[in-house]
Amino acid sequence: MTTAEAGTGRTVTTDIPARLDRLPWSRWHWSIVLGLGTVWILDGLEVTVVGNIASRLSEPGSGLAISSGQVTGVAAALYVAGACGGALFWGRMTDHYGRKKLFLITLAVYLAATALTAVSFEAWWFFLCRFLTGFGIGGEYAAINSAIDELIPAKHRGRIDLIINGSFWLGAVGGSLLSILALNTGILAADVGWRVTFALGAVLALVILLVRRHVPESPRWLLIHGRDREAEDIVTGIERRVEHEKGEPLPEPHGEITIHQRGSVSFAEIAHTVFARYRRRATLGFSLFIGQAFLYNAITFGFGAILVRFFSIPADHTGYYFAVIAAGNFLGPLLLGHLFDTVGRRVMISSTYLLSGLLLFGTAWLFGRGALSAGTLTACWCAVLFFASAGASSAYLTVSEVFPMETRAMSIAFFYALGTAAGGISGPLVFADLTNTGQVGDTVLAFQIGAGLMCAAGLVAAFLAVNAEQRSLEDIAEPLSQVAQKARTATEGTKGRPGDVTPPSSSPA
Repeated sequence: MTTAEAGTGRTVTTDIPARLDRLPWSRWHWSIVLGLGTVWILDGLEVTVVGNIASRLSEPGSGLAISSGQVTGVAAALYVAGACGGALFWGRMTDHYGRKKLFLITLAVYLAATALTAVSFEAWWFFLCRFLTGFGIGGEYAAINSAIDELIPAKHRGRIDLIINGSFWLGAVGGSLLSILALNTGILAADVGWRVTFALGAVLALVILLVRRHVPESPRWLLIHGRDREAEDIVTGIERRVEHEKGEPLPEPHGEITIHQRGSVSFAEIAHTVFARYRRRATLGFSLFIGQAFLYNAITFGFGAILVRFFSIPADHTGYYFAVIAAGNFLGPLLLGHLFDTVGRRVMISSTYLLSGLLLFGTAWLFGRGALSAGTLTACWCAVLFFASAGASSAYLTVSEVFPMETRAMSIAFFYALGTAAGGISGPLVFADLTNTGQVGDTVLAFQIGAGLMCAAGLVAAFLAVNAEQRSLEDIAEPLSQVAQKARTATEGTKGRPGDVTPPSSSPA
């Protein structure tokens, strides 16, 4: 690493990004996945538990004077509002103060809010805690996705990111099964079971927090913020651990970048970078997040009501069906994730979006003809969501890797807030009336709206998706701090179409 004085900052030439990207997969990388990625399981657990125990909370003797509508309406809306606000607030802090500080703080906020939810004594307290829980979870998305992408080697980044984002559905499976126990008064009293579920969430968060303390700060972030010696020490320590594990020297890194170290980026510069310099990528991000938000709401918002109204499934049995489709959701990223690193981002993103949309159109047609039972409808939903989950996870991957490092956390936060708002605000407005009428045609229309927007997003991806597979983050989107001609990277020669990366003076896609 070499440095030279340049105005008020320093110009640094470094091969640290190349050194991180050329690392073979190791136990150290698994520790990153476990320390950072498992929080998505908590998010899935939270969302599913609250939806499934709404009826119990509203019953006399629950210890809380609250109606089912308030749980699924007011509390859910506050959770969404907290997640959106938290993503934007903590996203800005993550780019300013670093990944590690924020992924510790946001998890601590989640832990405290969940523990306080377990001791709720009035509706207003429950609502406040739901808002704060969402506020912590929203910040997790920005801090965690940015840290993971900056620490995971380029050739593994796609599959790991997809599996981690898809692990939300492992939490959903756990939440469904846990809610069945919580609703069983033969095991837990009516005023105890729901409190235990929230307490368990807090305990899991505490365990993750203890593991997460050992995850280092992103060396890429340290480099740009004038802490290159810390970055060098962290990377050297990682290399020693990996070499010791593998029992052989690491391959030589290839490629350097030269950056001018600086402070934080202003909101004006972030907005110009995302919406002017990378406007086609912003369009792609909008399309992917809106498409997946509406498809998921088309299926999951009226999930229980559809099973109860059209197939006479008892309300306390819908959790079993939800556990099945949640498992299908996780299997999609798990089994398809490696294809995003081999076949490529453009082909896989567009195909998963289009396939899930077309399958949902087919499901709507069969449902409209009365050709489905509760079991076959659930099977159809599993097929749809197998592809949709991989596609939705790739939306988070896309916005975390196609914008410059200085804006990464804020970009993730913005698009996450957009998708969450679309799902939590527009979704209920569009789908609640359709799925609650009890009319087959209205439910078919709900499916068709979600399918149509998913297909539209797939077509956008076919034209605008960036071939980012196995490429360095600095090669996909040149850092705003970079001052030299882009060096060759360890991933030179991998797939990419002309125009995916362009100099700062031009207008990249």
